[in-house]
Amino acid sequence: MQRVLPPIRSTALFSVSSTRRIEERATAARPVHTLMRRAGFAVARLALAVAPHAPRIWVCAGPGNNGGDGLDAAIHLAAAGKRVSVTLLGDPARLPFDASDAFARAQAAGVSIALGGPAQAPTDLDDTGLVIDALLGIGASRAPDGVIASCIDAISRLNCVVLAVDVPSGLNCDTGKAASASAIRATHTLSLLTLKPGLFTAAGRDHTGEIWFDDLAVDSSQDAPDALLVGSDVAQGASRDHAQHKGSFGDVAVVGGAASMTGAALLAARAALAAGAGRVYASPLDDDAPMRDLVRPELMFRRHWWHSPDAVLASTTVVCGCGGGDAVREPLPRMLSASGRLVLDADALNAIAADASLQALLRARSARGRATILTPHPLEAARLLGIDAVAVQADRLACANALVERFRCTVLLKGSGTVIAAPGERPRINATGNAALATAGTGDVLAGWIGGLWAQQPDKPAVDVAAWAAHRHGAAADGYGGTSLLAGDLILAMSNLG
Repeated sequence: MQRVLPPIRSTALFSVSSTRRIEERATAARPVHTLMRRAGFAVARLALAVAPHAPRIWVCAGPGNNGGDGLDAAIHLAAAGKRVSVTLLGDPARLPFDASDAFARAQAAGVSIALGGPAQAPTDLDDTGLVIDALLGIGASRAPDGVIASCIDAISRLNCVVLAVDVPSGLNCDTGKAASASAIRATHTLSLLTLKPGLFTAAGRDHTGEIWFDDLAVDSSQDAPDALLVGSDVAQGASRDHAQHKGSFGDVAVVGGAASMTGAALLAARAALAAGAGRVYASPLDDDAPMRDLVRPELMFRRHWWHSPDAVLASTTVVCGCGGGDAVREPLPRMLSASGRLVLDADALNAIAADASLQALLRARSARGRATILTPHPLEAARLLGIDAVAVQADRLACANALVERFRCTVLLKGSGTVIAAPGERPRINATGNAALATAGTGDVLAGWIGGLWAQQPDKPAVDVAAWAAHRHGAAADGYGGTSLLAGDLILAMSNLG
């Protein structure tokens, strides 16, 4: 068993359907009830580790095999001397094969089991106790209702440690969507057999608490994952030789910053410089903007930089859109047609979403061997797909893949559990970051940092560059002690990471 976050190496994530296939194969190759008994032991072991002094343990068991895991865990906890009781919200005569075995063994072991009816927490369960959520597993396909919903409500009123078995009840483990406002918010979640993508994106991180993993001694390394959890192994920068110079590390041009929004372009340009680009040009879209940055005088300013010769655009990493407003529509056709490596953010994405001709130019880049990274937040992604942001958040992986399919480029869908997807690649979910990044300008910093990394390693696959930048962006927030990280300070925090 291991704590999952932060991951050292990128880790395989498996959907419900893939997990079912792995489970079926593993079950067929082992004696009956093996996996459930391993799962119950793993749950009990973690329960004793996270709440070693809990005087009272309440196991809420549902009508499926998730409930069976909880029943099996109760056997081990009772054997360890814990005062444990089970509320079984299901008909014992209709339990699945493995869960039925666990129920019979729990009865034989003398575990206190209450059957059916509205779930009531034990009267002697206080803040020092532990609740094990074994109500709904990975097979749940709809919002909890009836006695299951009432049990979840009872758990939510408690103020003790909550350990979820496999997935917090009410959370979709494929998408990270909470089926209702009453979905369990666990203190700890033990994912069994495989890690599931929904634990790490959308509402997943808010509902899972500390995430743990036990593979139940089943090797799934030969199975093709549905996604990857980004680990710190993505942060592999190129070494620098003594004889190299600023021309060795590429040029970045930041095109953005319309009237009253020049700060966004400056943040992106400063981030590109801090990421290590050799030279960074700022091309503000506000003709009245000062052509200097007193904070970073290293930045070079060029009005209408996009009118440079084709060879210059082709050799430069371009970041376009940060604070661009409506003014970004003018340079976009030129950027889309001539830029060699292009990062599109913010208003550039909004302009493309509203203009079919710009969409055609974006799609054509892939066929011409020109690499592009889109960095939308959920609303920008929704505009590009012609849906709403709620639909994007309901299935972030599917929407990131839909953007890849539509525009044939790398997509970095920002938000909790940033999703990075690209043609021919398994989507990746970034494990770093928190709500300290929910301040104006942090997205501009990410776009600029991507440009700065890419300029130094122009042959590196765009998906790797995007994953690397997202990991560092989030890691800077994880190392920050406050609740709100200002964008300018974020650049410094990213620079200071080891």
